[in-house]
Amino acid sequence: MRRYVLTGTPGSGKTSILHRLAELGHAVVEEAATSVIAEAQGKGVDEPWTRASFIDDIAALQRRRQSEADASGDVQVFDRSPVCTHALATYLGHPVSPALSEELERITSRGIYERQVLFVRNLGFCEPSPARRISFEDSLVFEQIHEQSYRTFGYEIVDIPAGELSHRVAQVNSLISRAGWPGTGGA
Repeated sequence: MRRYVLTGTPGSGKTSILHRLAELGHAVVEEAATSVIAEAQGKGVDEPWTRASFIDDIAALQRRRQSEADASGDVQVFDRSPVCTHALATYLGHPVSPALSEELERITSRGIYERQVLFVRNLGFCEPSPARRISFEDSLVFEQIHEQSYRTFGYEIVDIPAGELSHRVAQVNSLISRAGWPGTGGA
């Protein structure tokens, strides 16, 4: 089982890439933070990221989705991982909770995700949404925190540069499909 993480700047096009990969037949797992935010906002909590339980809620959903996805193919692509949740906690000024620390230890010790992380670079802007209320300037700070978190946990950053969606999808598809790419078990 090869589990790749697709991550990067908020608004960089990760979700669009993920949807195209699904159309190509890859098993994909949607971002947990967006789901946690949407569920809370549906219950009338306008800014759920201010709640103490926010980070733990994301980490728990990520773990559940990773566990549920285990039966879905030899290659899986995840929109973010617990390392992203670590970056989010850092960005928001939340402490890294015992639950998140435990999940980070689990994914690291068990090698849950491939060590090569597909890092989708910003497009030069960041469109706001109900779940994404961040300026482009702040998204660049968040991008740096993300990259540093992955490096701290020993992952290799594989850049997916800004560009046309079809080109980015082709690049990701080639990387996760190519025998011999580090982590694919090839020669």
